Formats: sequence, C-alpha cells, structure tokens
Amino acid sequence: MTKDIRITYRRRHAYRTRSNKVKAVKTPGGRLVAKYIAKRGSVPKCGDCKVELKGLKAIRPKDLQKVSQRQKTVTRAYGGSRCAQCVRNRIVRAFLIEEQKIVKRVVAQRQQKSKK
Repeated sequence: MTKDIRITYRRRHAYRTRSNKVKAVKTPGGRLVAKYIAKRGSVPKCGDCKVELKGLKAIRPKDLQKVSQRQKTVTRAYGGSRCAQCVRNRIVRAFLIEEQKIVKRVVAQRQQKSKK
C-alpha cells in the first residue's frame, strides 16, 4: 500500500519532469514540504576515445563554476580533456612523424650525393 502524500511545489514549475523532481520531507515543525532533487552530473569523458576520465568529479556544469581549478583538471598535458592513454598515443605519434621527416631528409641527401 502506498502512502498518500500530497505536497505542493514551492517553485512555479508545476509538472513532474526530470528537472522538477521533489521528495517529501518532514520538517522539525511537523510539516511536509517538497525538497527539490538536483539532477546528477556526468563524469567528463575523453574527447578521443570517449572513456570516462579518472580523477574528476561528476558534477553539473553550473557547479563547475564553484569548484576550484584543481578539481576540474588533472596536472598533465591535456589534463581534464584527454585520457592518459590518448595523450601517450599523441606523443608517440608526434615523435614517429618527426623521425619519419628526419629519415626522408637523410635519404634525400644520400640520393643527391649518389647522383653527383
């Protein structure tokens, strides 16, 4: 059997939507009032592989304004934006591209010497 709890909303929005969830709470004075329940935040995700980032809180975007910078990022290149694995892949890719450029330059110099 369910309890018949009739409470009125405290704000102007009158429909029971995802953004307007309430919970019936009894005050110390004995009244039943509506307590508004905030939506849960989502954990920030990596921009490349879409995996959840470690070390960051799951909070609403509005609450990010109140939180300190230390809690929004990780102290690393691309911290708070890309996961450690993707950062490592980027570094390795950049290194290999540079190595490839050097190899091309050396091969071109050898071909010029062999033509002369």
